[in-house]
Amino acid sequence: MPSFFDQKTVAALFDGNPAAVAVLDHELRYTYVNPALERLNGLSSAAHLGRTFPEVLPDLRGQAAVLRAVLADGKPREETIQGRTWAATEEDECLWRATYHRLGADESVCGLMAIIVEITDIARQHEELEVARGHVALLSTAAVRVGTTLDMDTTCRELASFVVPAFADVAAVDVFPPEVGHAVRRPAPGVVRLRRAALRGVGDLDEQVQRFGHPGEYVDFAADSAVTRCLTGNGPVLDDWSDEGAGRSAATSERIAASLAIGLRQALIVPIVARSRPLGTLSLVRAEGAPAFSDQDVAVARELAVRAGVGLDHARRYDHEHSIARELQRALLSEPRGPHPHVEIATRYLPADRGVLVGGDWFDVVPLPDGRHLKAMGDVMGHGVEAAVAMGQYRSLLRLLAGEDLRPHLILERLDAMVERSGLDRAATCLLAVVDRFGGMCEVASAGHLPPVFIDPGAAGARIVPVPVGPPLGTGFGGYRTASVPCGPGTVLFMYTDGLVERRGEDIDVSVQRLASLTLPAGGRLEDLLDQVLDRFGEEAEDDIAVLASRIREGPPVVRPTPPE
Repeated sequence: MPSFFDQKTVAALFDGNPAAVAVLDHELRYTYVNPALERLNGLSSAAHLGRTFPEVLPDLRGQAAVLRAVLADGKPREETIQGRTWAATEEDECLWRATYHRLGADESVCGLMAIIVEITDIARQHEELEVARGHVALLSTAAVRVGTTLDMDTTCRELASFVVPAFADVAAVDVFPPEVGHAVRRPAPGVVRLRRAALRGVGDLDEQVQRFGHPGEYVDFAADSAVTRCLTGNGPVLDDWSDEGAGRSAATSERIAASLAIGLRQALIVPIVARSRPLGTLSLVRAEGAPAFSDQDVAVARELAVRAGVGLDHARRYDHEHSIARELQRALLSEPRGPHPHVEIATRYLPADRGVLVGGDWFDVVPLPDGRHLKAMGDVMGHGVEAAVAMGQYRSLLRLLAGEDLRPHLILERLDAMVERSGLDRAATCLLAVVDRFGGMCEVASAGHLPPVFIDPGAAGARIVPVPVGPPLGTGFGGYRTASVPCGPGTVLFMYTDGLVERRGEDIDVSVQRLASLTLPAGGRLEDLLDQVLDRFGEEAEDDIAVLASRIREGPPVVRPTPPE
């Protein structure tokens, strides 16, 4: 049996079909026949399965070449067949019309399907044949059209767009709220609250159905609604809204009345389940004049929901981890407060995009005695929850060491040793800068991090200072050194992570040199500087970006306080 059809799905689709249907593998061996084909060939299903087409129908062995051609180029073929089968017939030969379709595409080809009707019965069965052919095409293309990303809402929108208008006039995908993030208030007893992830209607219906809940909104379903019954029974529910005799609550009746008013007549709701866990529902609605949902439609809808469930489960698990990391990073990467009224600080954190796991970029500012302050910029290697947790550990250890009032290279030496002893298995780069607002100097030490940038007030360009670079933290090698850089009042110290400048296929030194063009007018706002930086360099980023800008406010000359005797 082809891998993308299970036995139950095939049986539900074709066992009751009046057209004869067969599924064959690459070697033209029968893997499925429906009852109509058993009657047509005069042989039981067991007599077909595992045997090749020429073995079962030797009088029609000439069709084998046509079948192999369909497997080879994927082009459907229609053939008029004349010959005999094992079924008893009054005629010496019979005529049939056969349609052959390859199943799968490119490297995923797994066989073909044959749909056969007698010539004398074509007029009556043409419509059923077209419906069956449409169902096959729908399910064959679902795998490449739905679930193309690891984003839940995108997958839901793909599903809704896929079934409208080919299968329904309106489609809605509703999912349970995420487990991480903002809490959702509890619904009333018996009410199911879902988040509308996608809604699509054909033509004017697309705008009219928005009254029932825009994507992103939470929708409450009463206990007697079709959606609630679908989730409770974990099975499809067919709701014929023209049935006025059905007992419904006021909430459900009001929703149905609004649907009838815009021409909607019947709904089919199927559960979206993955690993025995409900994820939400797929609601398919047909308008007045459209055919009612058949048993085959129900089988197709269930199979579509199963396939969507696989993609949504992957997306949900990814989003779960991503949300945990994002919430953890948001809690740990709080905006640093200014260490002193005479020191200005501005920071930004910019994720690459939603498709990338949260990284371990971080920054911090710690006030020190005698009007000095320590600024740190770091980048934990890797992404995800583990990187965010490691980032928090690095930041906590750094704050602990900052209280010992050591020079930057000594802080890095001790931090490197503490990380190695702690068993933390994620290395990190780090740039430390201790600014003395009285002395007009900045002491800088680097553990594998990119160099700092100094922007003097009114200067035509920035200074990129090549400070000595030691190994990343967590390696246990040590060997850090401190460099002293002039940094008077009004000079901006700009620190950043590699996501700002690193570009694929470009030498990192070339990338860093672009920052030499940064300028800031005397008295210009640090926030404006960060806007300029992110506008110029942030759009092409492939990794997270953290930036920090600081300066000592310009004013009258200051003298270091003399400690009391």
